[in-house]
Amino acid sequence: MAITGKIDRKYMAHFLDAGSLCGGSSANYERLGKDLEEYNIELNPDTETSKNILGESTFKHNGYEVSSDADPFYADTTSSLFEKLQQIVDERLKDDNLKTSAVEVHLWKEATAGKYEAYKQDCYVVPTSYGGDTSGYQIPFTVNYVGDRVKGTFDIKSRTFTAATSE
Repeated sequence: MAITGKIDRKYMAHFLDAGSLCGGSSANYERLGKDLEEYNIELNPDTETSKNILGESTFKHNGYEVSSDADPFYADTTSSLFEKLQQIVDERLKDDNLKTSAVEVHLWKEATAGKYEAYKQDCYVVPTSYGGDTSGYQIPFTVNYVGDRVKGTFDIKSRTFTAATSE
């Protein structure tokens, strides 16, 4: 059933592929949000405005440097994402060891056979610190999106993404 009217935040779902982190090869998408009160995708647009000697203004849009912060992220031994984040922290991994993919799922739209409209994009997951306070051990991280977004569908039960076919 499609949602009409104001959309509750829980209907915009964000999944990270923990299986591909640290050189892994099999996808294992985990939904973000259990301990997050807020999660925003920051577009960080790169824009310029200038004025010439005639007094005319020009505007140039150079694209986006998209990122998001998962803070806090509480360590949970049942989470594959936690295991990979801990490995990154322990081994001080960098570069392609941090590369994976993220899927944004629009749960407010009508599902077809359990599959929802979704967008997949490559990203790098970079822990920003580790430790925390008495509330629990935390490894907050930043997701840096790279490349083009791919439209498709996401099956919530099997946690698989299927790219849309071009016609």
